[in-house]
Amino acid sequence: MKVLISDNLGEAGIKMFQEEEGLEVDVNVGLTPNELKKIIGDYDALVIRSATKVTEDLLESASRLKVIGRAGIGLDNVDIPAASKRGIVVMNTPGGNVITTAEHTIALILSLTRNIPLGTSSLKDGRWEKKNLQGKELYNKVLGIIGFGKIGSIVADRARGLKMQVIIYDPFVVPELIEKAGFEYTSLDELYKKADYITVHVPKLKETTGMLNKEAFDKMKDGVMIINCARGGIVKEEDLYKAMKSGKVAGAALDVFEVEPPGKSPLLGMDRLVCTPHLGASTKEAQTNVAVAVAGQIIDYLKNGTIINAVNIPSVTGELMAKLGPFLTLAERIGCLMAQLSSWPINEVVIDYTGDFMGLDLSPVSRAIMKGLLTPVVKDDVNFVNAIILAKERGIRVTETTHSESKDYLNLITVSTISSEATNTVAGTLFGKKEPRVVKIDNFRVEMVPQGHLVLINNIDKPGAIGSIGMTLGENDINIDLMQVGQDKEGERNIIFLRTDIPIPNDVLEKLHALPFVKSVRSFEL
Repeated sequence: MKVLISDNLGEAGIKMFQEEEGLEVDVNVGLTPNELKKIIGDYDALVIRSATKVTEDLLESASRLKVIGRAGIGLDNVDIPAASKRGIVVMNTPGGNVITTAEHTIALILSLTRNIPLGTSSLKDGRWEKKNLQGKELYNKVLGIIGFGKIGSIVADRARGLKMQVIIYDPFVVPELIEKAGFEYTSLDELYKKADYITVHVPKLKETTGMLNKEAFDKMKDGVMIINCARGGIVKEEDLYKAMKSGKVAGAALDVFEVEPPGKSPLLGMDRLVCTPHLGASTKEAQTNVAVAVAGQIIDYLKNGTIINAVNIPSVTGELMAKLGPFLTLAERIGCLMAQLSSWPINEVVIDYTGDFMGLDLSPVSRAIMKGLLTPVVKDDVNFVNAIILAKERGIRVTETTHSESKDYLNLITVSTISSEATNTVAGTLFGKKEPRVVKIDNFRVEMVPQGHLVLINNIDKPGAIGSIGMTLGENDINIDLMQVGQDKEGERNIIFLRTDIPIPNDVLEKLHALPFVKSVRSFEL
């Protein structure tokens, strides 16, 4: 079997492949897309980092490819649905570089606070500007951390060692877990108001893109410091530039950018900007960790069929996969829908299996539910192996129940999320043998295909309500692919699910919400 390494990989990982009997490895970095496409058909495994783009077009030529391994976390450069369609396992190596990235964050905070880059450049230019480069102490300053995942929690711990006051905002982690770790949980607005330094450690999602923008900066302290070692685009660079020009933001440290490399951005001309070229994970230790991890995972899969850290396929036998496959698809989409329905940190997830599941081991289905639930929150960090573990780390209790008899369906999967403020429920089943359907959302009965650009509208059941929704979308050139209406038990309210050909822009969602009889509007991507 042949392995292609198309991006730079630590020597320890390359050596593992070279020493493995029965494997032939080629290291061929810097290939153009066309060059890679010409040779990919000869390989059983592909090892990448961030440079190689694994597109659907490339995969069409990958006739032998069984597995793609990413030495690192992010998988933005891999078309996962296209790989899944072809039965190609996609793996990453979460956790290999979390300490490195957290330490880089602390390094940037210190460099920014004590003017280390400015002091270095001025001294090398022959200037002695001691008075102009006066810094501050970190002692007793307030560090606001947005995101309490693996990296954010390590940053919090290191900052505590520097005797900083650490406050945390993470809408997907229960406050009790943060407080148990010895930190203060706060709302986002309170964090903006109190923090002397703000660092972000969240994945790049629709909700987090442009999160630190003009509106956010306006809520912050005068003289705040901004740090981003997470993903480019979470900080809106144009707004940051203006906030720094006005003095609202006294300084910023960026390791990631909206476009990489950033080119001639005016932001780079600011003296009080400390910047590095995406070095968060670039240490010898981290690169060795991820290289060894990805090599071990791919070797184990090619030689033994063992799946580790796969983001698109659970660790089950082929025979069980053939039976569970449709349930796994349904389960993951139910979980993803639940994540977007829930507005509060989740304390508990209750999974109920009702009906005839043919004596199957349903634990992979439960993992698929939790993967779907956590993916919109932590993105590439979660997979079918670690989903339950990550849930527990976030203070989410998972319980499962099974009942043999179902009144309305041959089999039914019902998932409830419980928070301190609300309980949400989604139930789904299979139509025929393979078609997933969501048949209940809270108190509403529906029949929804859980796929595509979806909008959920709660409205009063009055004449003209549905017509006004369709007219508003038509006036904004948005086509309705599918509309389904569910009614609550009392018959006073409807739930309307729309599938549209394109995502509905925020301004159109606001127009829908302003319509008579419409009570709420929420958009989803499944």
